[in-house]
Amino acid sequence: MDGTGGRGAAEDAGDAADTADTPRAAEEGPTATMPTTRALLRSVPVALLVGVLCALTLVGISTLAESVQDAVWTTLPEAWDVMGPDGVPWWWTIAVLTVTGLLVGATVRWFPGHAGSDPITTGLVAPPLPVRALPGLAVALALGLAGGVSLGPENPIIALNVALAVWIMARPRAAIPGSPAAPVLLATAGTVGALFATPVAAVLILTETFAERGASAGRLFDRLFLPLVAAGAGSVTMLLIGAPSFAVDIAPYSDPQAWDLLSAPIVAVVAALLVALGAYLLPVLHHGLHRIPSPVVALGLGGFVLGLLGVLGGPETLFKGLTQMEELAQTADDRTWQGLALVAVVKIGALVVAAAAGFRGGRIFPAVFIGVALGLAATALFPAVPPAVAVGAGVLGAVIAADRDGWIALFMAAIVVGDPTIVPLLCLALAPLWLLARNLPEMIVAPPADGRPEFAALR
Repeated sequence: MDGTGGRGAAEDAGDAADTADTPRAAEEGPTATMPTTRALLRSVPVALLVGVLCALTLVGISTLAESVQDAVWTTLPEAWDVMGPDGVPWWWTIAVLTVTGLLVGATVRWFPGHAGSDPITTGLVAPPLPVRALPGLAVALALGLAGGVSLGPENPIIALNVALAVWIMARPRAAIPGSPAAPVLLATAGTVGALFATPVAAVLILTETFAERGASAGRLFDRLFLPLVAAGAGSVTMLLIGAPSFAVDIAPYSDPQAWDLLSAPIVAVVAALLVALGAYLLPVLHHGLHRIPSPVVALGLGGFVLGLLGVLGGPETLFKGLTQMEELAQTADDRTWQGLALVAVVKIGALVVAAAAGFRGGRIFPAVFIGVALGLAATALFPAVPPAVAVGAGVLGAVIAADRDGWIALFMAAIVVGDPTIVPLLCLALAPLWLLARNLPEMIVAPPADGRPEFAALR
């Protein structure tokens, strides 16, 4: 989901899974790597367990973050009588984001394992973390989600679940024989299935992973079988608990026009270029903030800047963006295209600052919000462009620039619009968009060449 850098660990895991099942595959031919039906059947309970646990981990951290968020942004302002008719005052936004940065920085500095790896240097799937790093990572993620940091939960929650799956499947009774990469594949699939309440996104990720790495022998679905079970278990668990919806309330795509064939790629390209500007600035800002020796100071400064951006862009530009994009769509008729564009630009800035400072989070959720805001701005500026076309194309362009994965960009655009009739048009818009996006900078920063921790105080 995060481009070349984001898929690297999953690709390596796919290679390991393909070769570990049958060490003599190259000698014995393609049929040697095909697992037996009995082996698949024995592994199903473990895949189901991993998928359910991935969903429960996501629910637990999200529930904790929502409770803290409600206390910080509603209960305390009302109790202290600072809540105004338009919400919290400007200084409260700056104070909360600054304190959030200081607390996340303290977590990175003093918790065992330093809250895991910097997500902007590892991509979506990273090498498994040691178990001792998981409490700090969970705390840093919950603080960021509750405090209003413009990042999603995807990177840290996958890292948490992968580490837990590695630990669980190290037990002899839970191991899947001959598959050392199984914990990574199952936990990634289960978490992605839980995040989006459907196994489709997980299948798309792993299908591209296996295809890119040239996994040769055996049927593709044999390799996808157990990850699909985990993704399905994670999805069903979330649906039973009550998964949030990604669809926004816009008019359905009921009257296709020839003009749409031009307007969709234009909106998508503009969205991709705007997000790419943030990707150009990301390494510079990351280097500058990480020259500060202490993560407490660096993340505190990052939180302060996020607070200023939150004041400039309004409350819609805070948090991961799922609820906020729904609110933005509901109020779009009362906004100008300039106001909607400003919201998108501020969100891009907030995403870049949060990622560069070292907050624990992912880029997919805020990229979706950016695409929705830009799509609404486009249809407000050019009413002839249907809202479904503009929003779908905006999400397509923003996500592909932030993530560099055409499948996930197409998937996110389709579920946000919530209308399957838009998919053929989005597929056509994806063609010129991909030719552009593959030459744009990725929203990822190379880790230190010497492998040292990200801040001097941690070395």
